[in-house]
Order: sequence, then C-alpha cells, then structure tokens
Amino acid sequence: MAKQTYFIDMATHNISRHKHEGNNQFVIHATDEEVHRLRTILNAMEDENWTSFFRAHIPFVQYHQDSSNHNYDQHFLTAIRLIHELGDEETRTHIQSMGINERHFF
Repeated sequence: MAKQTYFIDMATHNISRHKHEGNNQFVIHATDEEVHRLRTILNAMEDENWTSFFRAHIPFVQYHQDSSNHNYDQHFLTAIRLIHELGDEETRTHIQSMGINERHFF
C-alpha cells in the first residue's frame, strides 16, 4: 500500500492531506491503515479531553486521581510514538527535542 503525506496538528487533533497555516506541526508519510490507527488514538484523546473537562467542574476530585487525565497522557504518548515512527526527518527531530521523558517515550 502506498504511503501519502499528511499534516498533523496535535492541538486540534487534525489530520490533513493538505498543508494549511498551522497544521504542519508534524509531517508524516503513512498508509491508510496507519492514518486510521492514528485517527483512532486522536479520537480517544478527544474523548478523554471532554471527560476531563467535565471532571474539572467537580472540585473534590483531584487532578492526579482522575483516570481521564492519565488516559489522555497515555494516548498522547502513543500518538507521539506513532508520529515519530511515521514522521519525516524534521518531525522526528522536533519530537526528540520536545523533552518527553525517553523512559516513557521510546
């Protein structure tokens, strides 16, 4: 299966075949299956984001006791690992410079 170029915006969880202003934070070369895998992870992040939003309105639940925050972080790391694997050289260099703890990342 042929790989195509995609532009990833982690802030909006957007995957696009077309470069737009601000969506080229990460550039990957991926098959349809790989993009589907990444889309699934980004959708899970979005779901956890909403869960965290609603939890934030319950003052007696501490941040560190909220499983949705932990789940979001795990999905984020999984997405970054996949983007690193599929990314072009500039994307891989950028990810490595982000300061993510290598023990959790690679």
